[in-house]
Amino acid sequence: MSLFAKFKAGLAKTHSKLVHEIKRIVTGSPRLTGATLEELEHALIAADFGMAMTTQISGAVKKAYESQGGTGLDVFAIARAEVEKSLSANKPDLLKAASGPTIVSIVGVNGTGKTTTSAKLAFLIQSQNKTALLAACDTFRAAAIEQLKLWGTRLKVEVIASAYGSDAASVAHDAVTAAQARKADYLFIDTAGRLHTKHNLMQELHKLHRVIGKQLPGAPHEVLLVLDGSTGMNALNQAREFNKAVPLTGLIVTKLDGTSKGGMVVAIQKELGLPVKFIGLGEQPDDLQPFDARQFAQALFEE
Repeated sequence: MSLFAKFKAGLAKTHSKLVHEIKRIVTGSPRLTGATLEELEHALIAADFGMAMTTQISGAVKKAYESQGGTGLDVFAIARAEVEKSLSANKPDLLKAASGPTIVSIVGVNGTGKTTTSAKLAFLIQSQNKTALLAACDTFRAAAIEQLKLWGTRLKVEVIASAYGSDAASVAHDAVTAAQARKADYLFIDTAGRLHTKHNLMQELHKLHRVIGKQLPGAPHEVLLVLDGSTGMNALNQAREFNKAVPLTGLIVTKLDGTSKGGMVVAIQKELGLPVKFIGLGEQPDDLQPFDARQFAQALFEE
């Protein structure tokens, strides 16, 4: 399956709802009135594009109508171009440390799919003929270590782990040592799910980052926040708060295949200016894909 086909299949729910609504609005009124524009805005907000992006798209539609009239006005093409333009500054590539292993800390609230995402990232790196290690630093959730080990076995990726309840920072320390000794290209650290409002858990994350930074200056090189696409604009609040607590370098949006709120990817990127590095479009290891602005915009607005 091509990358675009994956994007299209993964965003099918958002796409079909959007296209249906926009077609209904456009065919219902040959003239672009204030009421038509308001309906268009409602449709975009319902797909969680956020206020800023919605205003940008409706402004571009209004401008095109004023200059060329209703004949040949392609709302889909305009929306697609505006979304692509907004996302085009996005740099989806994973950073690479100048020397030694690149350390990537995977953070987020409970239930967003951090453990699965960590494993899929390791799989992606190995498919590029690079080496990856995984660190089981979610020592709170009893099943998290076993889950990561199962993924490790399935994908043939080594997992550095300790006992349930052990100090996450010391597991991270051991994992960095192992990554250096094995000359691994990447180490993905699966951290415990935590609410940004829980001060003690945020302190623990700071400690983990401090420990690996002492051991390997510059680490972690990436701090990626995993967001559940089906939570819509609630994900924006999480991203906002996490970014205040730990400096994020990028976002990974999962579970987009199960939601009609795919616009939230655009809303978050527009507000926070954080690059969307990967999106999750299904259950399989290769369903985590590097983000592509053009194909994303096309999959959302292709008639």
